[in-house]
Amino acid sequence: MDYDKFFRSKLDQIRQEGRYRYFTDLKRDAGHFPQANRISDDARSSTVTVWCSNDYLGMGQHPDVIKAMHEVIDECGSGAGGTRNISGTNHYHVLLEEELADLHQQESALLFTSGYVSNWATLSTLAATLPGCVVLSDEGNHASMIEGIRQSNCEKIIFRHNDPHDLKNKISKIDPEKPKLIAFESVYSMEGDISPIKEICDVADEFNALTYLDEVHAVGMYGPRGGGISEREGLTHRISVIEGTLGKAFGVIGGYITGSANLIDYVRSFASGFIFTTALPPATAAASIASIRHLKNSRTERELQKVNVQKVRDALDERQIPHFATEGHIIPVMVCDAELCKKMSDELLDRFNIYIQPINYPTVPRGTERLRITPTPLHTDSTIKDLVHALDTLWQEYGLQRTDQFSNRIRLAI
Repeated sequence: MDYDKFFRSKLDQIRQEGRYRYFTDLKRDAGHFPQANRISDDARSSTVTVWCSNDYLGMGQHPDVIKAMHEVIDECGSGAGGTRNISGTNHYHVLLEEELADLHQQESALLFTSGYVSNWATLSTLAATLPGCVVLSDEGNHASMIEGIRQSNCEKIIFRHNDPHDLKNKISKIDPEKPKLIAFESVYSMEGDISPIKEICDVADEFNALTYLDEVHAVGMYGPRGGGISEREGLTHRISVIEGTLGKAFGVIGGYITGSANLIDYVRSFASGFIFTTALPPATAAASIASIRHLKNSRTERELQKVNVQKVRDALDERQIPHFATEGHIIPVMVCDAELCKKMSDELLDRFNIYIQPINYPTVPRGTERLRITPTPLHTDSTIKDLVHALDTLWQEYGLQRTDQFSNRIRLAI
């Protein structure tokens, strides 16, 4: 087999489909978020405004977070020195896990190297080791959850997105004696919609199922202390596992789970994705502690972010640029064409100095390609005006349908 030819042909195929993924070379400019320096092929730089960052609150450049990281680098050095079992458990890991358990009002917490790993390792471990376990998975779940469930080789049933009635119908047909685990998210990253957590918990209680809630796009963002949608709705006590990330609203890196002391200890003791992985750097853990503590006590960032989200939505509506009008903070602007979505992203960057990464298949279904906008508290009225003007200009130049022509098409495509 000509391996290189095979690789090249597959890459050519996704290029022809308009879904080849290009990386934009950026340098974040500390103290000036959401602006960044774009590095061109000729090594020249230009200033761009980032509109697609998952650093939702700008905490990655918060002075308290940076200070904590600097101090612990000086105190402990750069790395953890090993896995958690072999010299890698630093005191800052212990403090961070205590902080996370408190954030979610749970007995215990466990750190992972990323949100992807925490989902994959936890779901694969629980589903594989609970005898005869059946996992009921929301059809909109993230790839990390899907992969973890797949790796477990357990029986899997997919229920309609955010549909507790379909969930109940499907779980009612399972042997009552079998262990059951319901896996779902609170805020879905591509539509920005929010799940009916209470209703799903009601189904779980009725059929004696564990609940696994991915809060990665909600932690830091919702609830009086940033504990997510489950905290906002007063439902943390009804969730078996709350999973989150330190790499989005908290502005650092890493993933985690929280739950009962026995469940967390069980995952700690049996999950290969935890046991055999080098621990997070202590300075990263310290920065995360600083970010969590700040957001537990400050609502300023969350409130400003909500204001800016609404300003962007209102401005898009005024220009009739189609987007999902969900409750969440994520604004998907619908293009529904892979090649055109990439072209518009390029033009926003080259002509308007606005960076929004195109989202296409397999992240979203074919025909629902979009520009995923994430306003932050640090975007200004001026940058919002520039964004909507640029989108409106491209909408006119490409003759794209406006909201009043587009709503039915959006509903049919999803």
